[in-house]
This record gives sequence, structure tokens and C-alpha cells, in this order.
Amino acid sequence: MSIKRSCKAGIVAIYYLLVIGSLCHLVYGIRDPENSLKRNNVEEKPRKLATFALGSFWRGEAVFGCLPGVVRTRVGYSGGLKVNPDYHNMGDHAEVVEIEYYPSVIRYEQLLDVFWASHDPTQTFGQGPDVGEQYRSIIFTQDSDEARLAGLSKQREQSRLADQRVLTSINPLAIFYPAEAEHQKFVLRRKPLLLQLLGELSDFELINSTTASKMNSYVAGMCPQPVAKLIEAKVRPLLNSRPKLLRLFGE
Repeated sequence: MSIKRSCKAGIVAIYYLLVIGSLCHLVYGIRDPENSLKRNNVEEKPRKLATFALGSFWRGEAVFGCLPGVVRTRVGYSGGLKVNPDYHNMGDHAEVVEIEYYPSVIRYEQLLDVFWASHDPTQTFGQGPDVGEQYRSIIFTQDSDEARLAGLSKQREQSRLADQRVLTSINPLAIFYPAEAEHQKFVLRRKPLLLQLLGELSDFELINSTTASKMNSYVAGMCPQPVAKLIEAKVRPLLNSRPKLLRLFGE
């Protein structure tokens, strides 16, 4: 499975619109994101879940992790009938990403905009170079309001593409099966020295970490420039104190 670093130009614009007025929520400590959330009283606000299939879940997780209002991300399997799927025996499930977010900071419609901008909903039997039904495009909804918003967004996308057929399915979410630990925060896990900056986290803590979700997007090059600069300001002093880490950035 490949990790593509480039996104459509549209997602960049969406990111910037979301970032304006929301950067205060993203100034967090590398090791203590929850304290930062408490300082902003964000933890008292209700959270919601959104689930999408948009190709490789390694890349899909990185797409959403840096958005303002996103608390955490995790990847898994859904959309099929097989019980307890795994990466090597997925059955008829799709690779999906689950996003936990604050609807008071980022609306479901905005997540849908990012979903459409981050993959090709007209491609059959795969996404980019990844071939197979597990990479199909799906919006999983949890209630009638989400289904309505998803349907409207699909209509807009179809109108925009005009001469191409949007193949994205809109399905009620049945069961989300979390993927194995090695697939969670996959891009970040491939940078073990940078991963060490988060401290000694268990797999459970890493999967549920707000900071790890953002760092995973940062390493994948998916953060908008203002957010990347904020993260860089936190990470760079630590890198400078450990010269060997500089090779992560080609220095």
C-alpha cells in the first residue's frame, strides 16, 4: 500500500478556512495535549464520531488528524459482513478512518468537504495505485441528519464533476472493527526517533492520543502550513537537543 504525499488543491483551501480563528486550539505541548485542551475548556464540549472510507487508511488517517477540532483518529474495517476482520483477512470490508471531533469547532459538513477533496470518488476498484474493493469510497452515517448532509454533499460533488460518475456509497454505519495496532498512526510509527518524543506510550495511549494524531499528519506532510509551523516550533528545540534526530528532516 502506498502513501501519497500530495493532496488536491481544494483540501489546502479547506484547511486554511478551518485554521483561521482556530489556531488557539492547536498550541499544545508535545507530551501533554490533554492539559492544553483543559486550558481551553474544550474537553467539556460534546464530541461526535465520523467514519469514512477513502482509499488507504494509512493516508486517510493522516488527512484528518491535523484539522482543528479533531480530537483523535483511528483506522479500522467496516462496510462488510465478515466478523472480526484483520488486515490479511479483510473479507468484504473497506479500510476506514474514524474521526472523533468537536462539532462546535468543526462541522460534519466540513469533514465531508475534506473527504471529497482528499480522494478520487470516480475511480473504480481502488484509489490511486492501490487496487481492490477494500479501497472503495464510502461515507458511513450514524443518523438521518448525517445521511441527509452526506447525500447533499454527494449531489454537489456530482454536479461539480458533471461528466464523471461519483461512485461513493452512503451507508449506515454497522460495526467498526479497529485495525491492528501496527496500522494505527502508521506514518508516525515509521519515524521511531520522532515517535520517542511522545514518551513511552502504550498502543492504546498512542491510538487515542490527540498529539499523536496531529504528529502523524505532520510527518505525512498533511498539515496546513500554519499548523505545521506551530508543531515545528515545539519539535525543533527537542530535535536540536538530539542531533541524531535531524536526519529525519534531511539535515
